Amino acid sequence: MKKLIAGMLLMCLAACKKESVYGPLQLRNGQEVELLVDHRYAADQDRLLKLPEQANAGASLLGFTNREPGYTYRVKARFNHNDNPPADGASETYEFINIISREKYQGNESFTVPLVVSYVPGGPFIRLGKEGNDYYIESGKLQLTYTDPTIAAQLEEIWQYNLSLRANPASAARLKWTAIKATVTHDPQKFGKAYLVQQLEFKQ
Repeated sequence: MKKLIAGMLLMCLAACKKESVYGPLQLRNGQEVELLVDHRYAADQDRLLKLPEQANAGASLLGFTNREPGYTYRVKARFNHNDNPPADGASETYEFINIISREKYQGNESFTVPLVVSYVPGGPFIRLGKEGNDYYIESGKLQLTYTDPTIAAQLEEIWQYNLSLRANPASAARLKWTAIKATVTHDPQKFGKAYLVQQLEFKQ
């Protein structure tokens, strides 16, 4: 009888452990979910939602390397919880599995992209590169284009300042600007590869 009770207790404890849930969405470790990935890649408004609730996913999606700006995706992902995350890592993440659907964004609404960003560990840095005459947020993936010569001059100013930081890394501890916001739309001439900059806002 005692062995039976002990066995039942062990089974109950195992079941309770198996059903442990995490985060505001109460997800199980390893649970597969469907997520909605926004078309505004790298933007302030870039959203990751859990479906079908369309609730904030509450964690980052890792491993979705073939994502293209300008497209909304439905993807399958696996929720992972880590009780002992690294010092610079999150305790909860989603692991990309596969694409369910992909839809081109048809609107022309503007959104903002931060050009001064921070990652842990490390301080703030300016996210702008240049190859030839072209400016990039991410080399080979996301270009910043322009039609206004004022925007061109401002991008060049940012780039030259970034070059000075690379030549003197110690000066990067205190940047000239605390924030730079680029107001952009998807560039119809290079859709999925570039944002067309309409305005740059600097904050010192």
